[in-house]
Amino acid sequence: EVQLVESGGGLVQPGDSLRLSCAASGFRFSISAMTWARQAPGKRHEWVAGINHASSRTNYADSVKGRFTISRDNAKNTVYLQMNNLKPEDTAVYYCAIGFAGWDTRGQGTQVTVSS
Repeated sequence: EVQLVESGGGLVQPGDSLRLSCAASGFRFSISAMTWARQAPGKRHEWVAGINHASSRTNYADSVKGRFTISRDNAKNTVYLQMNNLKPEDTAVYYCAIGFAGWDTRGQGTQVTVSS
């Protein structure tokens, strides 16, 4: 059974940082590209970042480029999202998913709220 468990969300102030983690199991993580996506209330989901299986290719949405960094540790079956200089518009539920631009197979999400 595929499991993706996100953690690390919280309530932070503008300019703060957070690191999200996603623990994966039930599939061959080491050969799978992975995605971080987010969904704000009342809005369609938005792809945030993708990473290939070997960490040799990453890509980011323009809205987070230069502030967010996706990485992975294949030995720990975990993908990360380091988020710096957070803005109120980053407020959303953040999901990890399988695939470079995945959404269909995702975890339960972790809430990130950026507010002063």
